[in-house]
Amino acid sequence: MAQPLLTLDFLDKAAPTAEATPSGDVRITAATRTGRQRKLYIESYGCQMNFSDSEIVSSILFDEGFDTTDDLANADLVLLNTCSIREKAEQTVRMRLKQINSHKKRKPGMLVGVLGCMAERLKSKFLEEEKIVDLVVGPDAYRDLPGLISQVEGGQKGVNVLLSREETYADITPVRLNSNGVMAFISIMRGCDNMCSFCVVPFTRGRERSRDAHSIIEEASALVAAGYKEVTLLGQNVDSYKWASADGTEHVNFAQLLERVALISPKLRVRFSTSHPKDITDEVLHTMARHENICKYIHLPAQSGNSRVLALMNRTYDRPWYEERVNRIREILGDDCAISTDMIAGFCSETEEEHQDTLSLLDLVKYDMAYNFFYSERPGTLAARKLADDIPLETKKRRLQEIIDRQQLHARARYARMVGKVHTVLVEGPSKRSAEHLSGRNDQNQVVIFPKQNFKKGDYVQVLATSTTGAALLGEAV
Repeated sequence: MAQPLLTLDFLDKAAPTAEATPSGDVRITAATRTGRQRKLYIESYGCQMNFSDSEIVSSILFDEGFDTTDDLANADLVLLNTCSIREKAEQTVRMRLKQINSHKKRKPGMLVGVLGCMAERLKSKFLEEEKIVDLVVGPDAYRDLPGLISQVEGGQKGVNVLLSREETYADITPVRLNSNGVMAFISIMRGCDNMCSFCVVPFTRGRERSRDAHSIIEEASALVAAGYKEVTLLGQNVDSYKWASADGTEHVNFAQLLERVALISPKLRVRFSTSHPKDITDEVLHTMARHENICKYIHLPAQSGNSRVLALMNRTYDRPWYEERVNRIREILGDDCAISTDMIAGFCSETEEEHQDTLSLLDLVKYDMAYNFFYSERPGTLAARKLADDIPLETKKRRLQEIIDRQQLHARARYARMVGKVHTVLVEGPSKRSAEHLSGRNDQNQVVIFPKQNFKKGDYVQVLATSTTGAALLGEAV
């Protein structure tokens, strides 16, 4: 996980403003304790989609008689939901499997499975490389898990990595493993059609398909009825969401879906991720402006500040296009709308001057947050097949550090400009460093810490920001 820029003794870990590792934040919560004998333990790595998928998997297996447990040693079935976006992510999973192996030796009947993108990329080869693994299941095959488990219990290995053009899991109510009872993920689409040359996602998650709009509204409405206060609409590229009814009488794009979710309740805060710069429209921005409960925060990955490098990445936009989208965000939503990004340092053939273009884009946009990485070649991608990974590792690391250092300056400044303003903060829980303080986020996705008083998790609190650490706002309820 990314580290905060500065910390106080009671300060919670803030949203990433420096380099974020592609895997790592393992969230495990006992969501079902019904006394059943069979126990599922599941860990998630990588993007929010994986955490959302783990909730779907837990629901499928709950219906098959599995409780979830947060005690690995107590598990009958251990699943790792994996990420393949960078080599480091896969190395993390392999290291974790070695740790799990010690538990399996003490409990030989324990089954171990690998789900998600790493399973999809390596397929049955994974069984040869990691002898501990019994199950390898791709992201479109989770409904087949009960049958695969039975197959393994019968003495065979279980593999299903078939991709689908239809599967959205729209009819499955997730077990909210990763929820604090206040916020929840809603997956609105799966897959990706944007063949970025550096990315494995189209190969591991398949073609893009959008979920039935009515099922999304039903899920969000049920969450509101259950007391949830915030939902995040998830997709690899939410702005390309498009759904049509079977009879062709109803068509819904992302702006229309966003509005429908916002109208469920004015007390439901709505976020979304991720937006592709080629697809985000003025219609979406105007929808955000119309509805106070749609958070004024947009994750808009740039990847590079240089047009030639963007073309090599097959991003299908150039720097002027990206700048124009940022300008429209500022014009329609105002300067306080937070923008975050992803940046890749040292992509194939990137020159020093082109690296400077990335730094200049940071200076121009002044991002609130950024997820920064050096380029990691992924087997099977267009870049791996057609482009030379010719930037020395030390150069990549140096350029990455320069990006991080520059971004930290802008993040500090963006936090500083929020001091003296009153923020609507949704309380997520107590500060990890002090029981006398609460932690939440404002509209801009910035962490806000303030004295507890009589407030509690799930409350909306008006907080006057009195100071900043550069990684969070500190304030007092007003």
